[in-house]
Amino acid sequence: MKTALVSVYHKDGLDELLKALNDCGVKFLSTGGTQAFIESLGYPCEKVETLTTYPSILGGRVKTLHPKVFGGILGRRSNEGDRMEMQQYEIPEIDLVVVDLYPFEETVRNTNVEADIIEKIDIGGISLIRAAAKNFDDVVIVPSKAEYEPLLKLVKEQGAETTKEQRRWFATRAFGVSSHYDTAIHDWFNN
Repeated sequence: MKTALVSVYHKDGLDELLKALNDCGVKFLSTGGTQAFIESLGYPCEKVETLTTYPSILGGRVKTLHPKVFGGILGRRSNEGDRMEMQQYEIPEIDLVVVDLYPFEETVRNTNVEADIIEKIDIGGISLIRAAAKNFDDVVIVPSKAEYEPLLKLVKEQGAETTKEQRRWFATRAFGVSSHYDTAIHDWFNN
């Protein structure tokens, strides 16, 4: 793992993982509040907006949804065509994605205001999770803070290296998070 995209709603418990990754030389890429949090810990962090040359728009609804981000996650490292296109379009490899989703279920429990609930339907985060999980051959996905500890343990034992089997375990967790999240949204719409 050389480059990590970190974009989380809840920052608690993230600091120890960031320290271990930084100690292994992993570079950070992030947006908004997460970027400020990473920098507050003293670690350099490139803004996604610098990579994409595009600002966060539509009230924060569109931040990471960009070919330079998703190409960096979905690009197959063993595919010569993908590698050539990544080079042509200056798309960096993103090897680790650490995301947690907007608190949709918590919002539903705490309000009946439809507009507030709708704004807690995560689009970028869920897309990052699915993209990274799909490309588990090359990318580690940490889809919630429940996976911080397993990754921290691996980093402490192995450094910034993971096996395909380990990446597949994280991908399996990611699709579980995605499925649960979509079910909660479906249930809200259905009621």
